[in-house]
Amino acid sequence: MSGSFFQPVDAAEVPRFAGHSTFMRLPAVKDAKGLDVALVGIPWDGGTTNRAGARHGPREVRNQSSLMRRVHHVSGTEPYSIANVADVGDLAVNPIDLMDGLHRIEKGMTEIVAAGAIPLSVGGDHLTTLPVLRAVAKQGPVGLIHFDAHSDTNDRYFGDNPYTHGTPFRRAIEEGLLDPRRIVQIGIRGSIYDPGEHDWAKQQGVRIIYMEEFVGRGAEAVMREARDIAAGLPTYVTFDIDSIDPSMAPGTGTPEAGGFTTREAQQMIRLLADVPIIGADVVEVSPPFDLAGMTALAGATMMFELLCVIASQVDERRKKNQA
Repeated sequence: MSGSFFQPVDAAEVPRFAGHSTFMRLPAVKDAKGLDVALVGIPWDGGTTNRAGARHGPREVRNQSSLMRRVHHVSGTEPYSIANVADVGDLAVNPIDLMDGLHRIEKGMTEIVAAGAIPLSVGGDHLTTLPVLRAVAKQGPVGLIHFDAHSDTNDRYFGDNPYTHGTPFRRAIEEGLLDPRRIVQIGIRGSIYDPGEHDWAKQQGVRIIYMEEFVGRGAEAVMREARDIAAGLPTYVTFDIDSIDPSMAPGTGTPEAGGFTTREAQQMIRLLADVPIIGADVVEVSPPFDLAGMTALAGATMMFELLCVIASQVDERRKKNQA
């Protein structure tokens, strides 16, 4: 450590392509004790229904995160100077047993939360968010700001299977992990299975902002509403990489044309500053379908944007407690 917080390897001292691959080139640590923010991989895609490969996402996002530097060029945030951040490795997973895989992810994330760290994870398919929510919402339901092409509130797939990457938020609402009146889904688009596919979510109080509405209103207006929905209460942020247009993020399991640009996605995350974030993830990066690492780079960029927002919130709370 330099001073009291962990610091990334300096690319002016050690080239980005050299050394051990960790998130943001930070030290790898065994557990989250003493951390403000724990960067963690979830290499599991047991809920994938079509193109598998998101289990490889954490490794490639680690590689591309070597391109992230120390300071946010817009906000001036220096996350490693104001929060203690490190890579705690990958959660234990089971690639051949879905239910055991969910249990293992919940157990590993519960340990991170119990250590007092805010988890910022990279998946993995979107079903990984369900066991993460089971860990972060043990004290009661939380809000959700959800960037995605898909609502992921379907009920059953392939007969009576309730657990896929298309069902996590329906299960999370049913389990009392999420307050549906404090859920906003942004960027939803693409063809659907039937005309009423989103009716259940809307009936629960979920606010769905389709891509066409986003285009008409713009990022600032949409995020102003998202902040109002979050209501200043504990909120989880989940970012599915397929919310970005496949021209900029082709390496994902269920691509949908007509998505956000990476610049729009960055802008929206920066507008989360006033939302109390208790955890966040970037999911559905599937390196086998990527081109030149561009999707993994987009994932690493969104991870860095989220880290800067979360670190700033950590710093503000610390200053208030010291006042």
